[in-house]
Amino acid sequence: MSKHGGAEFQPLNIAVLTVSDTRTEANDTSGQTLVERVKTAGHQLAEKAIVIDDVYQLRAVVSRWIADSNIQAVVVTGGTGFTARDNTPEALLPLFDKQVEGFGELFRHISYGEIGTSTVQSRSFAGMANNTVVFCMPGSTNACKTAWDKIIKEQLDASHGPCNFVPHLDFAPVCETRD
Repeated sequence: MSKHGGAEFQPLNIAVLTVSDTRTEANDTSGQTLVERVKTAGHQLAEKAIVIDDVYQLRAVVSRWIADSNIQAVVVTGGTGFTARDNTPEALLPLFDKQVEGFGELFRHISYGEIGTSTVQSRSFAGMANNTVVFCMPGSTNACKTAWDKIIKEQLDASHGPCNFVPHLDFAPVCETRD
């Protein structure tokens, strides 16, 4: 087995954050899509939250999650566009120890085939913070499906080779859902 791929699948504790001024648990289709995919992939939902698009509230929630040794990954939907209220990059990039430039590049490349040149308006990004990987994608349900199905799922699977993020993550025992 290689250090970075070909290992057995290992379930991760993953937190899901929806960034929105208008969504609630009743109409958060993007967040629910990510929750379903996390569970279907065999991972554990560590926590789910909806936070308004406010730099400091976003930082507070994600900072708490990346400081929690029981959470290995965070997936964030929303706040990556160009409106005045789209603040996810400004809120979260300062928290990263390292950026994962390839995530945004690959997401836009794949999205081009789905939505054409409108993909240039996506500020999707990812990074590592305190040995936790954080993926941030647009708020549309289709964007969440694209990001999870075509990128994130494999990168959070220890059996995916030649490499994935699992060896870079801190592990505590998989916890029970806190919802």
